[in-house]
Amino acid sequence: MNDAQLQYEGDGPAHREVVLQVEDLRMHLHTRWGVTKAVDGVTFDLRAGETLGIVGESGSGKSMLALSLVRLTPEPASRFVGGRVLLDGEDLIALSDKEMRRIRGKKISRILQDPHQSLNPVFTVGNQLKEAIRIHEGAPTKDETKRRAIDALRDVQVPEPERRLKNYPHEMSGGMKQRVVGAMAMVYTPSVLIADEPTTALDVTIQAQYLTLLRDLQRRTGVAMIVISHDFGVIAETCDQVAVMYAGRFVEHGPVAEVFDNPSHPYTRGLLDSHPRYVGRGERLRSIPGAPPELSDLPAGCRFRARCEHAVAACGESDPTPVRVSNQHTAWCFRTEEAPWADR
Repeated sequence: MNDAQLQYEGDGPAHREVVLQVEDLRMHLHTRWGVTKAVDGVTFDLRAGETLGIVGESGSGKSMLALSLVRLTPEPASRFVGGRVLLDGEDLIALSDKEMRRIRGKKISRILQDPHQSLNPVFTVGNQLKEAIRIHEGAPTKDETKRRAIDALRDVQVPEPERRLKNYPHEMSGGMKQRVVGAMAMVYTPSVLIADEPTTALDVTIQAQYLTLLRDLQRRTGVAMIVISHDFGVIAETCDQVAVMYAGRFVEHGPVAEVFDNPSHPYTRGLLDSHPRYVGRGERLRSIPGAPPELSDLPAGCRFRARCEHAVAACGESDPTPVRVSNQHTAWCFRTEEAPWADR
């Protein structure tokens, strides 16, 4: 544990600084079939030591948002058409590719959902960890590089890290490989860590252990985290704030407890009603009818309108404006104040 980590453990929430500011971010994909508005007006702040969960159905734009934040969107189709991503005050969208490579992996890192695809099967774990170190440090000595790699594995609680450096990925379990991927992402103690479906490939027991590990790393280092998931259970266990995403936009955003106890958008209510953990014993699970709209052919007005049993005429006339539910809780719905879905 370094001096910065020790200092962070003594800091209280009131001293946490905003490390990531996303302002009206818009990333569109231009293809032969038209313009896909994958990320279309997303705004949020993230503080040191805070975890934001982003939840929604497949195709809602969660992973594209994650790729946008680290400037790894598919080329040449992707274009940033508006907004800013400020990391410690520096706008990542305005940087050149060379400047972005200097920051990616060092100040902002990602953990991918499938460790089997994240690690190269023909190189040892040690070689891959050492390469991650050399990318940003140039040519440190062999002894220093090895020491850093061992420390990185030890930080994510990999047993016998010296021996594990010699292992190939196929010689490790899925849970152990995911820890190695975490070690690669955290080797420089970044300001922001993005975990994209980090437990999808793990069984239930290993999932719980890995989530505990992420929380411990955050407590020791003060890293701000974004956890992307379709599972409200994972969000409830790991996150301080949650943003519900639909068709490229946030439709609800606020503290986890407030959003789960008082869902203020019908889409959030529908997602909760489809999860066994948030439905009373003996009650039937509900499904949301229909499917999300094509992001290249979005409807006018509220994008959830065609699937919403509470839609009214105003929903098709204009985009909903944000409604303040509480000091930190916001929903984008014309009927939030009435909340006709609250009595379910």
